[in-house]
Amino acid sequence: MSAKSEYRSTPTETTGLPKGIPYIVGNEAAERFSFYGMRTILIIFMVKYLHLMGAIPGMEMSRAAAVEKSHLFVTAVYFTPLIGALIADIFFGKYRTIVWLSIVYCLGHGALAFMGVTGSAGMWLFAGLALISMGAGGIKPCVSAHVGDQFGQSNRHLMTRVFNWFYWSINLGAFVSTLATPWLLHWYGPHWAFGVPGVLMALATFVFWLGRRKFIHIPAKGAGWFGREVFSKEGLAAMGKLAIIYIFVAIFWALFDQTMSSWVLQADDMDRNWLGITWLPSQIQLANPLLILTFIPLFTYVIYPAISKVFPLTPMRKISIGLFIMTIGFSIVAVTQEWIDGGARPSIAWQILAFAFVTAAEIMISIVCLEFSYTQAPKSMKSWIMALFLVSVSVGNAFTASVNHFIQVPNTLGALVSPESGEGRNPGFDGKANTADDIVEINNEGEQESLSFQSKDVIDQAADKIEAFVESNEWRVPTREEASGLLKGLVDSTGKELVYTIVNSRKSRVYSSGPDGEAMTRWDEGATISVEIPEPKAKAGFFDKIKPERPWLDTRKLELGLNVASADGAESSVSRDYFIGGQTKLEGAAYFWFFTWLMLGTAIIFVVVAYFYKPREYFHDDNEAESEAEGVGA
Repeated sequence: MSAKSEYRSTPTETTGLPKGIPYIVGNEAAERFSFYGMRTILIIFMVKYLHLMGAIPGMEMSRAAAVEKSHLFVTAVYFTPLIGALIADIFFGKYRTIVWLSIVYCLGHGALAFMGVTGSAGMWLFAGLALISMGAGGIKPCVSAHVGDQFGQSNRHLMTRVFNWFYWSINLGAFVSTLATPWLLHWYGPHWAFGVPGVLMALATFVFWLGRRKFIHIPAKGAGWFGREVFSKEGLAAMGKLAIIYIFVAIFWALFDQTMSSWVLQADDMDRNWLGITWLPSQIQLANPLLILTFIPLFTYVIYPAISKVFPLTPMRKISIGLFIMTIGFSIVAVTQEWIDGGARPSIAWQILAFAFVTAAEIMISIVCLEFSYTQAPKSMKSWIMALFLVSVSVGNAFTASVNHFIQVPNTLGALVSPESGEGRNPGFDGKANTADDIVEINNEGEQESLSFQSKDVIDQAADKIEAFVESNEWRVPTREEASGLLKGLVDSTGKELVYTIVNSRKSRVYSSGPDGEAMTRWDEGATISVEIPEPKAKAGFFDKIKPERPWLDTRKLELGLNVASADGAESSVSRDYFIGGQTKLEGAAYFWFFTWLMLGTAIIFVVVAYFYKPREYFHDDNEAESEAEGVGA
């Protein structure tokens, strides 16, 4: 029996809710738990866990490198919708595309859960993220367009409300996973933390399959559709007009998706004791789905109606307002980072305040643009246009990844050639061996024994002074003013004073610009001074009955013979790690201010675009070929 005769392909004439909607919403909640669960912990995993997954500890990934890789993953996730839309619209239809790519999705989670069992953890990480990007990305345009396909002329008035509840289900799944998955990673490790979302993805696939006879199945258009519709005058006009909007929305995504990367790393440097609970850095992201669950009804039934009494609140105006609100949210994070750069440990409440503004912006941009894209798509291009909307997310993340790639200084120490003798050597800036600027690392079975470089003696003198200060000043790193006095008179081989920077309240750096005399190059030579302070034991609670004696990361470090501040009987300590290159050109508050000013400029320009933009609506069961939307888009 063909899919056309087995399933309904036209909406039922009803003014009520389509019968397939509950299955789509249920599927989306479970699938979002799966996706956001693994993505929530991805940045922390790459920075703190990945290098410990092998038999021998590797080099810890830098923050900028981890941010770059996490955004490249999201770039892939939101680019593959183009492929998913083509598969759905040309070959299999939305339903079958969703089911088969969901299986690929599950395999990706399995690969992530397998890291550290055998082979290279980095290889399994790449394979898992590649499979998830194909599965998660491929189904995205199909699911959102599948929601719109369930409506006809008689109940299209319910579409706005259903898209809002669709988004509500996304954030319900995200909220639960953001709370649970970091806890699993912290106490039970990567295998459980990545494995549980995989199980939820399998459940999401099953729920969707249960609704197969309730759905409206819009059949695939065939291979001729692509050239006939997408490259038609009508198709090109629709894509061209929407592309103008998507350029601005892409900048929003460049900032918004950093709540799962740079914001998490900032949270790790903050005082996370809030509401009587010590939150894990990744868990702070639950502020977004929790606020979404609260804000969607508030915006739908209170804020939007109130604003509409003052002036017509069109989609273009909603997006415009959202861009300015996003600017405020990121500026709060930038100011908070300035305090961290000064050695303070501000309350996590400041980041939660920023989340309130960012979440409001998300409602006014993401939800609005999602529905707006569906209405602006010609009848046979719904999935394709939804895919183009998602590509705006890909473009935004590609931009953020590019920025983080550009600001990374090459790591000379990490690139030392280690021949069989165990000696790693780099001839240094002059390119000649056995000269003063040679960099030599003596290794023994993968463990560093000694390191020699041109400015090592003066760097050690500076580090000794900083460490002595830390030990005699309640285990805090010195301020810039205090360090200036400590390091006075210490100069490198070129006669230049050493540079001192604060990373956070428990970490600072002192370095020389190296033999080339230029700061922020691969020849910078220095040391990072880190303070380890045992965390106070939390009050016994319900979850103490089901969690191990100590966090998985601490157990793993002890297995590898590494120091653990929270081990039994451990005391506060200070340590140093040498670096040559590997720094970041744009970091701290300067990094966040860069994106804040970018957002403000984007918002101002969009006001002009919104004023002149005129939308045009299409629905798949319209009797007429097209209908003009009333009013201007401003």
